[in-house]
Amino acid sequence: MNTAAKLGSYVLGLAVVFGGALGVGRAVGPVGQEPPKESHAAMAEGQEHGDGQDTPEQTSDKAGKTGSTSETSNTSEISDTPGGLQVSQNGYTLNPLTPIETGKTTDFRFTVTGPSGRPVTDYQVEHDKKLHFIVVSRDLTTFLHVHPEMTPDGIWSVGLTLPEAGAYRAFADFAPTGGEKLTLGADLQAAGDYRPKPLPEASRASKVGDYTVSLDGELVPGQASKLTLTVSKDGEPVTDLQPYLGAFGHLVALRAGDLAYLHVHPEQSDKAGPQITFYAEVPSVGDYRLFLDFKHGDEVRTADFTVRAAQGGATTAEPSAPHGH
Repeated sequence: MNTAAKLGSYVLGLAVVFGGALGVGRAVGPVGQEPPKESHAAMAEGQEHGDGQDTPEQTSDKAGKTGSTSETSNTSEISDTPGGLQVSQNGYTLNPLTPIETGKTTDFRFTVTGPSGRPVTDYQVEHDKKLHFIVVSRDLTTFLHVHPEMTPDGIWSVGLTLPEAGAYRAFADFAPTGGEKLTLGADLQAAGDYRPKPLPEASRASKVGDYTVSLDGELVPGQASKLTLTVSKDGEPVTDLQPYLGAFGHLVALRAGDLAYLHVHPEQSDKAGPQITFYAEVPSVGDYRLFLDFKHGDEVRTADFTVRAAQGGATTAEPSAPHGH
């Protein structure tokens, strides 16, 4: 399949739910140029595979018996909770298995258990991967997008380096075979003297080495917002971006405070830059951190922005310093 056709398969009909939490707002509809309605019905009843691995066709009663979290209940009736705020949902639970050593590369391991309590081993492939794993610091100044590998028994592992002591949030973004897409989150702690940084100021541009990524567009609560990111190098537009995980760019948005998670992909385009366009809908006013992964010169880079969503439009200021990788 050529690149353009592959990209088209990912970006048509963009849809994401990014609902309110902690009294801030309620889940709002899909993300896209003309957002279609997205179903959030509870998963159908079914039976497990004979080999003992979990599938999503379990009863909600059984789902409610697996895992627990202080953040929210884990029944299949939960559909309006934004991604990443819950450790468990629909009977699926994210389970970190490895402690973190600050400043050292850790062979970090985790599982996703299903309604039976056993590790899930059967996933849908999305954006070239069965599971995407993202780790951010609670102050939203460090961002890591890594790609773990899974053993046949359902244990995921990845080399993970947390550069500074403090509190982090890990997100597993996946879809079990036959089931709906889920984003589960879990807290990680890196031991040491924790000195949280202030949220980077609102920005219209991000410097990443020799690259500058500029942001055009506003985040307006309750509306599909067009965001156009333009990539340049040494002042010249980049027109030969390379596909990364089946797209010319990946955008993750996190709401400051509760770290509610939104993951969108660009609209269909045959042009490899300099512009990458996304559509995102946020549920509430407030500050959001945006992280754009893009690939050029065989290297993946991350540009970051702070954007304030306000009624009538977002406000921005000076470029933020680069963070993460």
